[in-house]
This record gives sequence, structure tokens and C-alpha cells, in this order.
Amino acid sequence: MIKLYGFAVSNYYNMVKLALLEKGVPFEEVPFFAEQTPQALAISPRGKVPVLGVDQGFINETSVILEYLEQTQQGEKLLPSDPFERAQVLALTKEIELYIELPARACYGEAFFGMQVPEAIRDKARVELLEGIAALGRHGKFAPYVAGDTLSLADIYFVFSVDLACAVGHKVFGLDLLAEHPAARALLERLQRNPHVQRIVADKEAAMPQFLAWISSKK
Repeated sequence: MIKLYGFAVSNYYNMVKLALLEKGVPFEEVPFFAEQTPQALAISPRGKVPVLGVDQGFINETSVILEYLEQTQQGEKLLPSDPFERAQVLALTKEIELYIELPARACYGEAFFGMQVPEAIRDKARVELLEGIAALGRHGKFAPYVAGDTLSLADIYFVFSVDLACAVGHKVFGLDLLAEHPAARALLERLQRNPHVQRIVADKEAAMPQFLAWISSKK
């Protein structure tokens, strides 16, 4: 059976978990925190999550794991077969990751953990977030899903990146990032009603105390 290594608070872990659930693939969750210990590095070269354990060994990096699942597993197709349409979905996933998730991540400490982020980093993140959301508004179809009329990998990145970015926008900058993007807001609300997403969010909430205790132990 496929094993998913990581922790339920990680949005990248949850992206892979959602793909597995949507495709109906049986899997086992293996608690694994991002560390630089020899034991962790034997599973993940950078000590990062998520990691997929398969018969042949371990696969790291979220985008690679998701493409591997698409190539090897049955169930719901999350990438189009047409090369152009496939490229559009993959471009959207990369744009969400680079121009929304990563700028938001720079301010996670301030938004969620009571830390102070340097003003230069905050200013840079604010500009990049606004530009990233604007780019998604231009490229995304939202008809009703990010790339068209079916759920795809773009939606998996969207639901677990834009939700956090919106929280950062509100808590750190006093901004409603989706104010001018009603179709994106409607999709986020739709995806948050997905039973698999709701299960993942419940698992995240249940795992939060253990995660915070782990964070405290590293200080």
C-alpha cells in the first residue's frame, strides 16, 4: 500500500492527500515531521514533507508526487490528456505555488504564530500577493473550476494555497485578496464544501496541538 509521510498541518501534504482521496487510492498516513535528522534525511533528501512511499522507494516534492499519482493510479483524472490543456493546468499550479503560496508563506509566522516579520519582507509579500492573485484572475477560467469544467491539480493547489493567502491578506495586511475576484471566491467556498476537503481540514485541526508542541520543542 502507498504510504504518505508528513503531517496534517502541512498544506503541501494535504494537496497530495486530497489527490489520493479524489482518485480513491488506498493509502496509509505515516506521521513525519520536517527535520534534518539522519532518519528523516534517509526518507526525504531535504527533510521536507510530503513524501510518498511506494514499493520501489520514496518520492519527494509535491508536484512530482502528484504527477506520479496521475501516471500510475486509476480513478479521477486530475490532468487533461490533451497536451495543451495539460500544460495550462500545470502552468496554473506553478503560478499558484510561486506567486501566491510562497509570498504568503513569508508571512505565516506573523499571521498564525504571533511572530514579527521584518517590514521589507512584509512589503515584498504584499506586492507579490496582489500581483499573484491578479495573474490568477487573468489565467484561471473559474468555469467553475480553476482550469475549466472539471476538478484538476490546479484546484488542489488553489484550495490549499489561496485559503492561507487570504488569511495572510486579512491578518497581516487588512486586505480581502478576492474582493475583485468573485468567481475565485465562489470556487474556494465550493471546494471547502467538498467532503474530502472537509475531512482534511478536520484532520488538520485535530493535529494542530501536536504540531504546535513540536514547534515549541524546537525553540
